[in-house]
Amino acid sequence: MWQRADPSLEAPSAPPDVQLWALHQQRLLLLLRDRAAVAEAVLPRLPAALRSSTRETLAAMADLRRLAPAHPPRRRWKVGPPLAAGRLLALYRQAQRRFHVAWPVLAAVNFVETGFNKLRNDSIAGAKGPMQFMPSTWRAYGLGGDVQDPRDAILGAANYLHAAGAPASYRRALYAYNPSSLYVDAVLRYARRMRSSLRAFLSYYSWSVFVRTSAGKLRRLTGPDEATVVNSHR
Repeated sequence: MWQRADPSLEAPSAPPDVQLWALHQQRLLLLLRDRAAVAEAVLPRLPAALRSSTRETLAAMADLRRLAPAHPPRRRWKVGPPLAAGRLLALYRQAQRRFHVAWPVLAAVNFVETGFNKLRNDSIAGAKGPMQFMPSTWRAYGLGGDVQDPRDAILGAANYLHAAGAPASYRRALYAYNPSSLYVDAVLRYARRMRSSLRAFLSYYSWSVFVRTSAGKLRRLTGPDEATVVNSHR
């Protein structure tokens, strides 16, 4: 698994078998997030390190679930392939060197905002691009770049977070980016996971994008096709 998901790979997305593994993992986590009694029964049975990392991911997922509307407006969703994991990691580290914002924080923002640019919609409020900038904020911090370009967007986000207080206070900087304590907590939880293990970054990178429909149901937009998913259970 580790060799197949090595960040030096320049494929435009994770290999299909890795995406399938990640989808199984993601669905288990969604079940644990939404069924507290099941989570309370399962988590104590996990090895200590896995239990700790799972709790961190579940807490981040729960934060974002509370932040999102239960019945969002009906939308037409647009998706596309992310940059290769190795390329994204290089861009985060380039931004870290220039603006002193830790690469896992930039990766976590990119993950939370657009699933590493797999989700291509503007936000309901009008935020744009892989890092979801409002036009006025982009004009101030986008360094004259293209808000839709991953490299420019990552550099712009690092510039903005640095101006807002990072690395001295990531909480203050992230709250300026999105004024919600739930958002800040989720980003920092994902960032801690990615800082502690590069495999965590590669795992999140391989996740599918789920959105909530206006009826309140989860809909999967990316990842393995249904035939592959069905056949994997046979």
